[in-house]
Amino acid sequence: MKKEYHIDMCNGPLASKILLFAVPLIASSLLQLLFNAADVVVVGKFAGKEALAAVGSNTALINLLINLFVGLSVGANVVVARDLGAGRYDRVKKDVHTTVTLAFISGVVMMIFGVVMVRQLLEWMSSPTDVIDLATVYLRIYFFGMPANMLYNFGSAILRAEGDTQRPLYYLLFAGIVNVILNLVFVIIFQMDVAGVALATIISQYISAGLVLRCLMKEQGPLHLDLKQLELRRLVVMRIFQVGLPAGFQGVVFALSNVVIQSSLNSFNDPVLVAGSSAGANIESFVYAAMNAFYQSAITFVGQNYGAGKCDRVDRVTKQCLLFVVATGLVLGNLAYYFGDVLAGFYVQAGEDDVIAQAVVRMGFIARFYFICGIMDTMVGVLRGLGYSVIPMIASLVGACGLRLLWVATVFQVYTTPASLYISYPITWAITGLVHIGFFLFVRKRAYARVRSSGAAYLATEGEHPEIKK
Repeated sequence: MKKEYHIDMCNGPLASKILLFAVPLIASSLLQLLFNAADVVVVGKFAGKEALAAVGSNTALINLLINLFVGLSVGANVVVARDLGAGRYDRVKKDVHTTVTLAFISGVVMMIFGVVMVRQLLEWMSSPTDVIDLATVYLRIYFFGMPANMLYNFGSAILRAEGDTQRPLYYLLFAGIVNVILNLVFVIIFQMDVAGVALATIISQYISAGLVLRCLMKEQGPLHLDLKQLELRRLVVMRIFQVGLPAGFQGVVFALSNVVIQSSLNSFNDPVLVAGSSAGANIESFVYAAMNAFYQSAITFVGQNYGAGKCDRVDRVTKQCLLFVVATGLVLGNLAYYFGDVLAGFYVQAGEDDVIAQAVVRMGFIARFYFICGIMDTMVGVLRGLGYSVIPMIASLVGACGLRLLWVATVFQVYTTPASLYISYPITWAITGLVHIGFFLFVRKRAYARVRSSGAAYLATEGEHPEIKK
């Protein structure tokens, strides 16, 4: 890798390097969100609120279907980062080729499943009758982009493991510009509505995926990709699965709980409410993407330093990432709420003040308290960087997802209002975040004692999950 893209995570100051890593990642995440946001804005402005609801209300379902495989990319990031930190470059080469192969297979599986099952899934979600046909068209086209979606996410995870968050940003910037131009062309000129924005999205996804693969193929170091060497190596897949499967399963269940919330909102059978909630959720997703960069930073910096046996730096990474994520969540979340009417106005046609009002109500309960979610996620990132993924998954499922579903089954049945659904988010985030902090303090000494007694080579050679090590 060229020197200007590499970050030495195991030596020197941390705060500046975390920001150097996180800022391009924030920009990349925001650009990736623009793929969907551009769809929502264009159809909201030029195709009406039924099309807006059809596109915007699909976010929870899309996340439900792809989060398992995105979790596997987290596992790939941890595996590559640890092997880099331990200096095992022969293993890094195997990691890279297995990861890309796994990404392609995952994308094809998701494409087939999504195209076949999307209508049934929307019916199970109680999608409004005046929205379901448009939503089906949008999603069926969208899922043809799954191979590209997976290749980009897994390829970016490989580059992040060595600190390169800049080039994925450049690739997304180019693809994002293409996406916006095609959105306008397909919707305004060719009058393709939801089909047009879906087609624009998948074209841009294939562009970004192609650029990431080209980047890896041109690498000269351990991250070099040779398409002739693509294969699934059993040991590498197992190591990726040890961290990635619990992470992915946790993401699936989180998304499932959000689908339950979305279904509860759909039960009001009010397109204004659904459209307003969709607009608010899209605005909130930008705040979440900014905070998520510090979750990714925690995974990669902890993974490399733990792989190198530098436990004191793991503590410093944890403190710095928590500080940054709280500041980011507080500032951006409250700005999103206080300027919510202006921001929501980008998503709707002139005069639809009722939709804007619903978006602001949602953000008042969720966006202002998003920093709590950031704390929860960052602690999960620290634990996954250490190799603990099963216990955080269980804690998240019980604390956030389980309590959220229980809330819908109990409190929402008594107070049947959108506000009673929204308030469940910050409450469950706070409870789960405290559990993660407690678990980190519990396992910290044990994890550090293991690496100090066994050496960094243990992490790179054994490939065993600390939770199942006998």
